[in-house]
Amino acid sequence: MVEQREAARAANNRDADRARYRLVTEWRIDAPLDALFDALSTPADWPAWWRYVDRVEPVAQGDAHGIGAVWRYTWSSRLPYRLTFDMTTTRSDRPHAIEGAARGELSGIGCWRLASDGDVSCVRYTWLVDTGKRWMNVAAPLFAALFAWNHDQVMKAGGEGLARRLGVRFIAHRRLHD
Repeated sequence: MVEQREAARAANNRDADRARYRLVTEWRIDAPLDALFDALSTPADWPAWWRYVDRVEPVAQGDAHGIGAVWRYTWSSRLPYRLTFDMTTTRSDRPHAIEGAARGELSGIGCWRLASDGDVSCVRYTWLVDTGKRWMNVAAPLFAALFAWNHDQVMKAGGEGLARRLGVRFIAHRRLHD
């Protein structure tokens, strides 16, 4: 019993040392929801159109809707570092939502929401994430805004790349977090 409490306390202390971010991005793209959903739910293809996705590898297969699928992502960025993490698909509601749980150098929840707004589609990504790299956690009090800016650059490249991939117009990228 004491060992379990000590293990729980150690885990809580580790969590307290991790920097937490709430990052929300919105893309407005002149494409049908089904096409956007298909592209976003096929992460193995992302490196072909998303500039900062270096590699996506399947780890585990999910059910017929992709629930339970695990993908290992390696991302680069405008800043000189890479991040690798596994993402498990936890929800797939065609063509409106995809959610996943991340574990690794980033841990947390990512959620894609897709909706029509007139003739345009709105794609919103919410990323509630903790960093697992020690240097990032130590630097977070000074560089959190820089890390958020970097995330925005990566996301903007994704929206532009997705529009190019689908042969449609990329209308806007908006940062909705602080």
